[in-house]
Amino acid sequence: MADERARHFRRLRRLHRSARRWSVTAGGLGGAAAVLTPYSGLGLADAGWMAAAGGTAALAIWRWVDLRTLAAQPPPPPPDPALAGERTRRRIEGFVASLPGGREAIVELRRHRDRSRLRGSSVLDGWRRLDLAAQTLAGLAGRLGGPAEGAVLEAAVAERALRELADRAASVERASRFATGEARAALDEGQAALVAHFTDGVTAYESLVAAAAAYVAEDGRAVEHPSVTRLTEAADLLRAIAAGYAELRTAARPMPS
Repeated sequence: MADERARHFRRLRRLHRSARRWSVTAGGLGGAAAVLTPYSGLGLADAGWMAAAGGTAALAIWRWVDLRTLAAQPPPPPPDPALAGERTRRRIEGFVASLPGGREAIVELRRHRDRSRLRGSSVLDGWRRLDLAAQTLAGLAGRLGGPAEGAVLEAAVAERALRELADRAASVERASRFATGEARAALDEGQAALVAHFTDGVTAYESLVAAAAAYVAEDGRAVEHPSVTRLTEAADLLRAIAAGYAELRTAARPMPS
């Protein structure tokens, strides 16, 4: 919406400049034709002057008509500041994400922003634990293939649910400061239940990350890595070559008389 409104006024300015430019050009060519034609009558050159003057005059008239038509249309409404700010933020984030290491920087900034929003809340410690576990699982995700891929998807859904639960608990905690009496007690009780659910969820998420790490460890031990096999074969080959050189050197040594 902001782009449409700005585009509307930019088009108005361009049409106004174009109409003035063609008007000045038509006036100059028309004046030149009016002055030069009487000297030698109507010739080929004079016909050219008249045609140029008439064409530019027509273009000037069309530009003024287009300008008045566009000016008569109501401009688009002013943009919503929140939507404009969100659009600008997305543009900046897209530019930063295209830079080397930009995506990781954006993720880290979002993590710090979310953590600062929960400052002073009783869910902050659980949020930090969830952050650490999520980063650990992200490092393991590339090695969780086969049947473990479903667990990675479930972990992503669970992480979003836990973060939403933490935000809800923090909001209730902030709102409880304005309540008194029985209302305050009810809010404190509800907030404590939300925190308990969040803490249990974080513990379960950490257990999932530990299980994922065990899967990666056992999957790596199940089959010997090809590079280890190649290194062993190369070492055996070098030992055999060295032993062969030693035998050749011994055979070439002259026998004592």
